[in-house]
Amino acid sequence: MRSQYKNGKDTKSILDVRKVMNPEDTKRRTRISRGSKQCPVGIDLATLGRKWTVHILRSIGVLHVDRFNQILRSLPGLTSRVLIMRLKELEESGLITPIIVREKPRLVRWTLTKKGEDAVPIVESYFSFTEKWHPNATLKNHLTGSLKRPSLLELVEQRKQGIVG
Repeated sequence: MRSQYKNGKDTKSILDVRKVMNPEDTKRRTRISRGSKQCPVGIDLATLGRKWTVHILRSIGVLHVDRFNQILRSLPGLTSRVLIMRLKELEESGLITPIIVREKPRLVRWTLTKKGEDAVPIVESYFSFTEKWHPNATLKNHLTGSLKRPSLLELVEQRKQGIVG
């Protein structure tokens, strides 16, 4: 016996509907348009407001760190999975574009589009605001300007002196 819902549909008919929908289309549509209702300004704000996005945009546009592994190394705490997602979102929003330098092994450099270049002053203003009003702020898993990690040589010296246990 099939289970019945209040609307009269059975489980099989509901599952068949899920198979008809393309999950990739719904995932992309909900990820970008969350809270924006397809408004272009809302989509751009949603993209820029996601975690790590302004840091990645700043790395590409201001610091000229344009390769995947370079971006990953320049932002401690950023995972490769999140970087892949954010690069894809920035590309879909038209802020960056990939330049394929070599196919095998694949070598891609990321560059700002005209729209991305216009967004750089916004990102820089945000970083200026953060440095002025939150100079000692440390955001979990985010890079801050005042945070300086000790080098390997400094750690060895500290260990020799007994500072680090």
